[in-house]
Amino acid sequence: MTERLKDKIAIVFGAGSSGPGWSNGKAAAVAYARQGATVVCIDLQEKAAEETAAIIASEGFSAIAVTSDVTNSASVTEAVDSTIKRYGRIDILHNNVGVATSGGPEELDDEKFRISLDINVGSVFRTAKAVLPHMKARKSGAIVNISSLAAIRWTGYPYFAYYAAKGAVNQATVALAMQYAPHGIRANCIMPGMIDTPLIYKQISGNYTSNEEMVAARNRLVPLGQMGTAFDVANAAVFLASDEAKFITGVCLPVDGGQSCSAVVGA
Repeated sequence: MTERLKDKIAIVFGAGSSGPGWSNGKAAAVAYARQGATVVCIDLQEKAAEETAAIIASEGFSAIAVTSDVTNSASVTEAVDSTIKRYGRIDILHNNVGVATSGGPEELDDEKFRISLDINVGSVFRTAKAVLPHMKARKSGAIVNISSLAAIRWTGYPYFAYYAAKGAVNQATVALAMQYAPHGIRANCIMPGMIDTPLIYKQISGNYTSNEEMVAARNRLVPLGQMGTAFDVANAAVFLASDEAKFITGVCLPVDGGQSCSAVVGA
């Protein structure tokens, strides 16, 4: 372990996992801790947050579990205020909450469309609103938002609302970066491509006849030949949150094995 985030306080929204294995948020929380940060593991599901915090504690690092609903401003504010009360500051805000809602405009109803936007980009709004005053007071802070390659590319799935929401996350990140740069606050986002996480077996596998077919098809889409892991995303997050990236802000970084560079399917 190195200590790139020594003495930092990181608050990770969406730190749990939707199933066995490593989600992007779970990996990010653990990766931050392994680099010296104290991590507040926040998730809608109490057990999921506790599992991640327990993994961190079992490795000898510091973490607590907190339950919060990112679609509820009061819930988000309560989680942030409790973090400030306990630790005195927040150095890193990591937004990982997201949902892929299936359907194009013809299939989606108004409620599903609104919910998708509320979860994917509304979460960024609410957490930033709660955390920014504390970062401004200290004139420092790093925000890492998890977007998606779907923000800038068609990825083969009929997820109209998800494409729209993640595109909004990208530009929201740029807006945060520019507005708050004078306050010493940086904001960047990561656009994961084909990543092998528990979520794809719940939200994407229905597009295929079997999990094996899904994995093979997603591997073929990546120029490097196989899907990435949650720690590929987490390692990028650690860099963007660290002082090594102190001159980087407003960036939407693909972590996708080269997929965003290719106009050829499966190349």
